[in-house]
Amino acid sequence: MDTVSTALWVVVMLVALALLFDFMNGFHDAANSIATVVSTGVLKPQHAVAFAAFFNVLAIFVFQLKVAATIGKGIVEPGIVDQHVVFGALIGAIAWNLITWWYGIPSSSSHALIGGIVGATMAKAGAGPLVASGVLKTVLFIFVSPAMGFLLGSLLMVAVAWICRRSSPLRVDNWFRRLQLVSAGLYSLGHGGNDAQKTIGIIWLLLIASGYTAASDKMPPAWVIWSCYIAIGLGTLFGGWRIVKTMGQRITKLKPVGGFCAETGGAITLFVATGLGVPVSTTHTITGAIFGVGSVRNASAVRWGLAGNIVLAWIVTIPATAFIAAVFYGVSLLLF
Repeated sequence: MDTVSTALWVVVMLVALALLFDFMNGFHDAANSIATVVSTGVLKPQHAVAFAAFFNVLAIFVFQLKVAATIGKGIVEPGIVDQHVVFGALIGAIAWNLITWWYGIPSSSSHALIGGIVGATMAKAGAGPLVASGVLKTVLFIFVSPAMGFLLGSLLMVAVAWICRRSSPLRVDNWFRRLQLVSAGLYSLGHGGNDAQKTIGIIWLLLIASGYTAASDKMPPAWVIWSCYIAIGLGTLFGGWRIVKTMGQRITKLKPVGGFCAETGGAITLFVATGLGVPVSTTHTITGAIFGVGSVRNASAVRWGLAGNIVLAWIVTIPATAFIAAVFYGVSLLLF
């Protein structure tokens, strides 16, 4: 096989690996979209994942590709990226997703990918090619997105409690069982819009590095966009049940009104971040919103010890995936 054919097959393999990551992102993060509607009994699990997957893919028609542009051109200088960097980044992110899925920890697929890109790039050329503004913006939102979710979730919970103060609990429950379908749909829309674009961004980065797309192009090829949205939708359809349990019941017990407030607060946060082109963690966002709702009901109802373990996983994600990616960058030099 000649050099050109070998290079093409490496690109094909890496695109397939990126779509596998995208599928796993949906699989790993399905809990973010469906845990509240499942735990409150509004939808059965199999219906909930199909519902969330539909809105994941529908997001293709709603959001501009600002997050994809940040991943493709705003984390590292595209000129430094090659197939080895992309391989290391993807393996680092996939490995971390598998580890956290196995232990039922709702960590961030988004930050796993970004940590992978950073680690593989530094293994190749040090910190020089990193785009400081993009990396700092992403790190900042590790704290901003859950804080915003917490604030919006708690404020919505307070507002709903005041608006419904004269209504019977049964009537409130019936109303919010219906409204939670709206909030879950919006959250799934935001999830698809932000997370699918991260894989679009890394495939775009790969195509630029391989010479199949010009760095000056303002949009990646249409097939990249469609395949990434479909892959994350399929991943969501299969669901990550270990994390559903953590998100839906172990942090705090939720009722439909709480589920609605958490999902709506999380959805607003995701819509704002995606509009700004910031690759945020949907996991961090919905977890913060659930904490906010639980703390309004009763601070002791939130399992703060579990919360501490989750936050620790958030902090460790980028350095852990960066390390794994750096190792596999070196491995890739021996493979192709």
